Amino acid sequence: MTENRFQRTDNNFRNLSAVSCSPGSGPGSSPAPAPDPAPAPDFGFDAPFDRTGTGSSKWARATAPGVIPMGLADMDLPGPPAVAEALERRARHRAYGYTVCDPAGRTLVADWYRARHGAEVDPDWVLLLPCGPRTALRLLLETVRPQAPVLFPTPEWGGFAQLCRAMRLAHHELPLHLAPGGYRLPRGPLPRPASAVLLSNPHNPSGRVWPTGTVRGLASWAAESGALLVSDEVHGDLTHPGRAHPVAVTTADPADRPSVVTLNSVGKTFNCSGIPSSFALVPDPGLRARLTDTLAGYGLWEGGLLEQTVQRAALGEGGLWLDALLAHLAAARTRLTDRLGPAVRSAPQASYLLWLDAAALGLPPEDARAALLERCGLEASDGADFGPGGAGSLRLNYALPGPLLDTVLARLDRLDRP
Repeated sequence: MTENRFQRTDNNFRNLSAVSCSPGSGPGSSPAPAPDPAPAPDFGFDAPFDRTGTGSSKWARATAPGVIPMGLADMDLPGPPAVAEALERRARHRAYGYTVCDPAGRTLVADWYRARHGAEVDPDWVLLLPCGPRTALRLLLETVRPQAPVLFPTPEWGGFAQLCRAMRLAHHELPLHLAPGGYRLPRGPLPRPASAVLLSNPHNPSGRVWPTGTVRGLASWAAESGALLVSDEVHGDLTHPGRAHPVAVTTADPADRPSVVTLNSVGKTFNCSGIPSSFALVPDPGLRARLTDTLAGYGLWEGGLLEQTVQRAALGEGGLWLDALLAHLAAARTRLTDRLGPAVRSAPQASYLLWLDAAALGLPPEDARAALLERCGLEASDGADFGPGGAGSLRLNYALPGPLLDTVLARLDRLDRP
């Protein structure tokens, strides 16, 4: 922890909006009778959702009337009521000054991992960061100060390459193998020397969940090589029904955990990326301390007024909303993959991203994004933005309200017309 006394976390800190036990749930209390089953709440996923006047980055990409933007990884769905209520409640108290970190937030993160993933995360591993995952990764790399090259797959989220270029870090992009069941990570030993391996799990852009054995093997390789495995798991809570997400820091063998960091955020999971926040799971206490010092050097400390408010509400009260969201996303995925068939390069197992072969859609691979926009009025991400392995591909975001998804499916029929 930083020595700045004002920002220092106090283990006796209490907050009016901290998570508390519900009545009748304390020690020695008698169990309450089971209530009658309540109907599933309607969170509005099948109703139109107007983002006009909200300054949406995603909809700013709709450069002509009628265009439906499907490129940016941002859901066009209403967020959890609990988050809205928490923000409204906190805003009514007109004290908006500096805040310290509520240590109960670490326990809340650990409880979330236990309940949602069956993963035992030590609360001491958790750093609650007042910045988004991309900034957290930059700060982590600055802390590690890589001398040897950084490794990551291709196609892969473009932020990895962008950060390496900005920091003037040597890096190698490792081509993924596309098999009938989806992408596979490179086989055989990885190039040495290496200072870090960067991985998005689930994979962005394809939504592939990397298998447990693969993640464990990468952690072992990193430990043997003196490298750090950094697993960006911002889509990890969005695994589709029937899928499990291997949390890197708990999937790794215990002896290898000091060489692993998991980055996550409530932003993608609960559709609140506009309020930058993230949390890092860092089992190595020395690396945790160094990362905390790096943060302090930029005037950043754990906690944050809005960040903590959103994290507490999302992780403490957002479970029902998330369950309903996952059912909605799985249904949307099925409708689109059934319609697009062999154009889907790797069947998504998580999140809301669809990775498509432009040629199989009948689009020119070298200019597929512009062609899809012209023919169907649908804006997508260009596969070239995901590295050399992404050429000739498109990424579509299908986290859409039901009526808008109907429109998208109708427009895709235009691809079949001469």
